[in-house]
Amino acid sequence: MPLVTTTEMFKKAYDGGYAVGAFNVNNMEIVQGITEACGELNSPVVLQVSKGARAYANHTYLVKMVEAATINYPDIPIALHLDHGDSFEVCKSCIDGGFTSVMIDASSKSFEDNIALTKQVVEYAHDHGVVVEAELGTLAGVEDEVVVEAGHESYTRPEEVEEFVSRTGCDSLAIAIGTSHGAYKFTPEQCTRNEEGILVPPPLRFDVLKGCIERLPGFPIVLHGSSSVPQEFVKIVNQYGGEMPDAIGIPEEQLREAAKLAVCKINIDSDIRLAMTASIRKHMAENPSHFDPRQYLKPARQAVKDMVAHKIVNVLGSDGKA
Repeated sequence: MPLVTTTEMFKKAYDGGYAVGAFNVNNMEIVQGITEACGELNSPVVLQVSKGARAYANHTYLVKMVEAATINYPDIPIALHLDHGDSFEVCKSCIDGGFTSVMIDASSKSFEDNIALTKQVVEYAHDHGVVVEAELGTLAGVEDEVVVEAGHESYTRPEEVEEFVSRTGCDSLAIAIGTSHGAYKFTPEQCTRNEEGILVPPPLRFDVLKGCIERLPGFPIVLHGSSSVPQEFVKIVNQYGGEMPDAIGIPEEQLREAAKLAVCKINIDSDIRLAMTASIRKHMAENPSHFDPRQYLKPARQAVKDMVAHKIVNVLGSDGKA
């Protein structure tokens, strides 16, 4: 199966009460780990590439690795998506270069400027058979070059979404309901601590989500910044020389609830990085004589696969939905 757009997979997800995982890819091992899990669990998937990933790994290498995945797993739908495109030029480059989906993130601009830029990208993308994700509202946190300080984020205003989608023609909409980019999604001051002293983040704003659903019936919603930052990996990183105090993510049960509603795409990046880094740190500490990258990247790839498989079954509910 060649690369596909997200149109059909989102329609099935919306009707079926599950979400498709959108996992960020930066190298071969990540692509392999993700698609091995999806292939074994018969799950559709969005492989997404950020501006930073294109700068790191090169556009052509990334596209060809994803195309190789479609050859190895011909029975699962795979979309190639640009994550957080910040200009028409970046989106155009990806559209022209083989991507089947792009995100234009003009959420930091005014409402009217966001509409204008999004509409420009939509018109070009649709002329080339590519779909577009837009964003309304801003998430706090850090992801590659996307930096929004805590206190400067803004929830999506449900009363604006219908006009925005109607005027831009976008195919899906990323909204802000309390998720956040990176491994440090909340400050300790924003959280409470349970009886074990573990930070508990504030709940997602399901009222905002439901307000958007009421105004956009049947329309696919996207959640960014949805890694859960598993504490077992944080502990391994810290145990083997890392420094990640108070790293905290989004509770998985809240994401599962969102997936049962209109959220058709859930973005996960930090959890993959954590799984890989924890595996590599542990391997190098326990095997100080190893210097062959294959020795530590093989278990790291397996860690990515295991992480993605867990998300597919327990968070997304997309297993068996290819």
